[in-house]
Amino acid sequence: MLEQIILVDKEDNPMGFCEKMKAHKEGKLHRAFSIFIFNSEKDLLIQQRAKLKYHSGGLWSNTCCSHHRFGETLDEAIHRRLKEEMGFDCELKEIFSFIYKTEFKDINLFEHELDHVYIGNYNGEIVVNFLEVEDYKWISKNALLKDIDLNSEKYTYWFKITINRVLGLL
Repeated sequence: MLEQIILVDKEDNPMGFCEKMKAHKEGKLHRAFSIFIFNSEKDLLIQQRAKLKYHSGGLWSNTCCSHHRFGETLDEAIHRRLKEEMGFDCELKEIFSFIYKTEFKDINLFEHELDHVYIGNYNGEIVVNFLEVEDYKWISKNALLKDIDLNSEKYTYWFKITINRVLGLL
């Protein structure tokens, strides 16, 4: 069965469901989430997206991100996906949400998301799903911001527009 994601209006009210790839091809506003996990040293866990992902493959991004599916709560979705991608779970707290839209012209897809942003703390073992994650690393705030400044093209669009706000709320 194809994955059904939740379409929303600008106030995050559900407006129906749509198959995930159709929503991205048509640029429909849908609910998503981004998770940022920090360790006790305040380093951020970032991942390099698997090269075979349908967009942004091989780019570095936040710890985990995905979509809220039909038939689950947002809370269920964030914990499900963190376990699926990174092999662990932890307490998560929503810190803000925002809407963004960008086009991936080379593959004729859009990201048009109302993105709920979560943070958490974790210091344990990480067991990534290599179908989703090419690589991962813990990185300090200063090293990350310097690398984004020097190598912006290596990072996902949504990560670059959220990272300063996330770090400012810590």
